[in-house]
Amino acid sequence: MSAFALAAPTTPSVAIAGSSKRFPVRRIFCVGRNYAAHARELGNDERDPPFFFTKPADAVVDSGQTIPYPALTKNLHHEIELVAAIGKSGFRIPAAQALDHVWGYGVGIDLTRRDLQEEAKKAARPWDWAKAFDLSAPCGPLTPAVQSGHPQKGRIWLSVNDTVKQEGDLAELIWPIADIVAICSEAVELQPGDLIFTGTPAGVGPLVAGDRINGGVDGIGTIQLTIGQAR
Repeated sequence: MSAFALAAPTTPSVAIAGSSKRFPVRRIFCVGRNYAAHARELGNDERDPPFFFTKPADAVVDSGQTIPYPALTKNLHHEIELVAAIGKSGFRIPAAQALDHVWGYGVGIDLTRRDLQEEAKKAARPWDWAKAFDLSAPCGPLTPAVQSGHPQKGRIWLSVNDTVKQEGDLAELIWPIADIVAICSEAVELQPGDLIFTGTPAGVGPLVAGDRINGGVDGIGTIQLTIGQAR
């Protein structure tokens, strides 16, 4: 056994629906602009091929938590997403076999410091400070694929203070789940514990301290979150 100079950090994890066990998180990959309407609302071309950015594994937050309004931003945005949890390793996975690598699905929120993202875009710099900050990847309990199947359609939605802000259907994904898994595996060898946030529908918008967020994906689950005061 290796001896570490410091106490080893705990393994980030996500709850599993109906189980006391938890799903260990290794890496978080996120797909940008995977719904045409959302791509258009940000002024982009929905025909572009998918691209990925990452968040640290310990950015995950369980449903039902209150998180502080993050530092460095005055324009925090919500982005509701279907999350695919990888349970089987693979590199250069054919799309026809990609769903065999998905262990289950959950509902996530890609929190985004939109003002920092816009500044990074203008300067042609990476998005890390806009996307990969503390507590930026809330994720509800995962439902195993053996129970849910692999969703091809179904309502995806998010409300803020009981007002629906985002609403779409998984059938509107530009790149479906199998394609996303296959394309991601062209760049990295996917491993058990990886999460893939698969993109958000139109209607992203700002959050302020005190906001209550609810969201869900039909047949998969829900997520609840409250934005607290800044630290």
